[in-house]
Amino acid sequence: MTTINLSLVSHTNTGKTTLARSLIGRDVGEIRDEAHVTALAERYRMIETAEGDALDLWDTPGFGDSARLVQRLRQQGNPVGWFLTEVWDRWRDRPFWSSQQALRNVREEADVVLYLVNASERPGDAGYVAPEMEILAWLGKPVLVLLNQLGEPRPGEQDRADEDAWRQHLAGHPFVQRVLPLDAFARCWVQEFTLLDAVGSALPDSRRASFNSLEEAWRQRRLQQFRASMEILGEFLTTCSRDHERLSDEGLGGSLRRLGQIVGLDGTSDVREQAMARLAERLEREVRRTTDQLIELHGLAGRAAEEVLARVSSDFAAREKLGEGRAAALGGILSGALSGLAADLAAGGLTLGGGALVGAVLGAIGSAGAAKAVNLVRGTDSSEVRWSSDSLQRLSVTALLRYLAVAHYGRGRGEWRQGEYPGHWRPLIEEELQLRQEALGAAWSQRGANADESGGRIPDALAEILADTTRALLSRLYPGIRLPM
Repeated sequence: MTTINLSLVSHTNTGKTTLARSLIGRDVGEIRDEAHVTALAERYRMIETAEGDALDLWDTPGFGDSARLVQRLRQQGNPVGWFLTEVWDRWRDRPFWSSQQALRNVREEADVVLYLVNASERPGDAGYVAPEMEILAWLGKPVLVLLNQLGEPRPGEQDRADEDAWRQHLAGHPFVQRVLPLDAFARCWVQEFTLLDAVGSALPDSRRASFNSLEEAWRQRRLQQFRASMEILGEFLTTCSRDHERLSDEGLGGSLRRLGQIVGLDGTSDVREQAMARLAERLEREVRRTTDQLIELHGLAGRAAEEVLARVSSDFAAREKLGEGRAAALGGILSGALSGLAADLAAGGLTLGGGALVGAVLGAIGSAGAAKAVNLVRGTDSSEVRWSSDSLQRLSVTALLRYLAVAHYGRGRGEWRQGEYPGHWRPLIEEELQLRQEALGAAWSQRGANADESGGRIPDALAEILADTTRALLSRLYPGIRLPM
C-alpha cells in the first residue's frame, strides 16, 4: 500500500486552495482575497484504489516575503535545515512562519511539488519566482510548474504561447520537470491526465507501479462521468425530438389562413402559438433539468441559470392533415404551386414558416396527390407541431455548449453560474456536428417511432454521436493532450 503525495505550493494568494478544490472536486479550505489564508499544510485525498494505494494533495501556506527569506537562508551553511529548526512568533512574523510550514511539508511529505504561478503576469515581472526557485532547488524535489489565472478557456495556441514563455524563463532550473497550463477556475478535466502523466514521469521507478493503478482509477472515474454526461444529453435530444403538440382541425378556412401566414397575408394563428408555447415550456424545463443533472454529476453546487429561449416560433415544424378534397381546393387557388414542397418532402416533412412560395409545380401528381404524399411520408393522422430538424441541430449545438461549460468549471468558484461561452467553442461544435450530419439525420428520422418499440436505440445512438463529437472537440481544443478514451 503506497501513498503518493503532491504538495501544492506557490507565492501567497496565487490560488492554491482554489485549484485544490477543482482537483479534489469538493469545497476544502478557506478562500479569501488576502495573503496567508492557509495557515497550516492540509492533506486531502484525491483518490485511492481497492488495493489501498492513495494519491494525496497537500495545500500548503503560501510563501510570503520570498526575497527577504532567501537572504536569511543564504547566511546559513545548511539553509533549509537551519530554517526548519528556528521558531518564529507566528503573530509577529507571519510571512516567515507561513513559509516555514510550506518548506517543512515539501521536505517531509512531497513526492512531487506542484508550483503554481500567476500566468496573467509576464514571467519577468513575477519577481517572487526567482527566490522561490532558489528555495525549491534547496529542497531537491521534482517540480511541475502550473500556470494559473489564465482566464476563460482560450484557443490552444494562446495557452501554448504562455507555456513556452514560462518554460524559457525557467530553463535554468533542471529540477523543473514540466510547465503545464491548469487554471483553477477554467480547467478542463482532460488536462488533469496531462498533469498525472507528468507526475508519473517525475516519480522514481519504485513508486510508478502504484501510481499507474491510481492514474487508471482516476481515468475510470472521469470516463464514467463523461459517459453519463453524454447519456443525459442523448436522452434530452431524444425527448425534444419526440415532443409534439396536436392541433385542432380548423377546416378549410383554417388551412387557407395558415397558407396565408406563409406568404405574409395573414396574422399568426392563436392555436399554433399556444401549441408552440407549450412546447417551449417543456423545452425550458428539460434544459433546466438536464443542466442540473450535469452540475450534480460534476460535483458542483448551484442550480441551472436562467435560459433564454429566443425566436421560439422559428424552431417549429408543422405537420398538416390535409384531406384530398381540401388539398384539391387549395391546389386550385395556388395553381399547383406549393411552398418548397418537393424539398420539404425530401427532407421528411412539410415545414411551415420555413420557406417561400417558389412556384414549384408538382405536375401530374396534383394537389390531392401531394396531400397523400405528405400524409404517407409523415404517417400523420392529425395536425401537430414539433421541433424541426434544424431546431434539433441547434439544440445539439447548445447541448454541447452546456456540457463544455460545466466540464471546464473549476470547483473553487463555488456555486455554478451560467456565463458567456468562449467565442471559439460554437464554430468548432458546428463544424464537428456537420461532419456527423448523416448519422444525426438517421436518428431524427426515427423520432416518430414508439419509445417502447425503439428499445432505447435513439438515445443510445445520439449519446454515441455526441460522445464522438465531444472527443473530437476536446482534441481540437487541447491539441497534443492524450485523451483517456
